[in-house]
Amino acid sequence: MEPQNLTVISEFLLLGLSEDPKLQPLLFGLFLTMYLISVAGNLIILLAVISDSHLHTPMYFFLSNLSLADVSFISTTVPKMLVNIQTQSKSITYAGYLTQVSFFYLFGILDSLLLTVMAYDWFVAICHLLIYTVIMDLCLCGMLVLVSFFISLLDSQLHISMVSQLTFCTDVEIPHFFCDPPQLFNFACSDTSINIILLYCMGAIFGGIPISGILSSYTIVLSILRVLSSGGKYKAFSTCGSHLSVVCLFYGAGLGVYLSSAVSSSPRKGAVASVMYTVVTPMLNPFIYSLGNRDIKTALQRILSRKA
Repeated sequence: MEPQNLTVISEFLLLGLSEDPKLQPLLFGLFLTMYLISVAGNLIILLAVISDSHLHTPMYFFLSNLSLADVSFISTTVPKMLVNIQTQSKSITYAGYLTQVSFFYLFGILDSLLLTVMAYDWFVAICHLLIYTVIMDLCLCGMLVLVSFFISLLDSQLHISMVSQLTFCTDVEIPHFFCDPPQLFNFACSDTSINIILLYCMGAIFGGIPISGILSSYTIVLSILRVLSSGGKYKAFSTCGSHLSVVCLFYGAGLGVYLSSAVSSSPRKGAVASVMYTVVTPMLNPFIYSLGNRDIKTALQRILSRKA
C-alpha cells in the first residue's frame, strides 16, 4: 500500500480514555465538572487581580497570566473530548489536529515558563527586598511575559513542523483523548528517528532549562532562609509554599507521564496518567493559590461586598 501523506488525510480518530459505552456518561460528567471548576477558579483569580488595586503587584500580575494560561491549556483538550463523547464521534479533522497540537504546546510551555518567571520573582523578593520594586518594574514584568509567550510560540511551531512532514500507510487511530505528537509517531510509515531526537531535544531545552532555573532560585532562597528569624522564615515559606506546590504538581505529573510511558507498553495507561497535568493541575492551581492566600481572600470579599 502506498504511503499516504498527512496533508491528504481528512481526519484522525481519538479513541479517548475508554471505549466502554457504559463508562462514557461517567467520563463526560467527571471531565465536565473538572473543566468547569478549573475555568471558574482561574477566572475568579483573574477577576480578583484585575479588580483590586492592592493586587497590582508583579507577583499577582504573573499569577493572573498563569491563570489565563491554565484556562487556555485545559480548553485545548477537554472541550473536544466532551464533544466527542456527547456526539459519540471520535474524529478530529486534520486542521483541528494541527490547531490542537499548536495550542497544547503553546500554553503548556507557557505554563512552564511562567512558573519559572514566578520563581525568579520570589527570588528577587526575598534576596533583594530593598530594591525589589526597582528591579521588578512594569516594563520588566511585561517583557518577561512576552518573551515567555514568544518562546512558547516557537516551540509549538516546531512541533507543527515535525508532524506536518510525517507520512502514513493506514488510518490513524490515536489511543488518547487529545492530539499528542509522540503517539502519532507510532503510526508513521516514514522514518521518525530525527523527529524523536528533536522531540527529546526540545523537551530538554524547554523543560530542563525552566526546571533548572526554578531549582537554582530556590536553592539560593533556602540558603538565605537559614539566617532569617522564625517570623521571617514563616513569612517567606508562606510566600513560596503555594508556588512550590504548583511546581511539584505540574512537573511531577508531567515527568510521571513520560516515565510511565517509557516503562509501560500500554499507550492507554499513558493517556490516563496525562490527565494529571492536563486537567487536574489547572483545576487545583486556583485552590492552591487562594486557600492560603489572605490577599486573594480579601480581594474576593471586597468584590462580594460591592455586589451585596
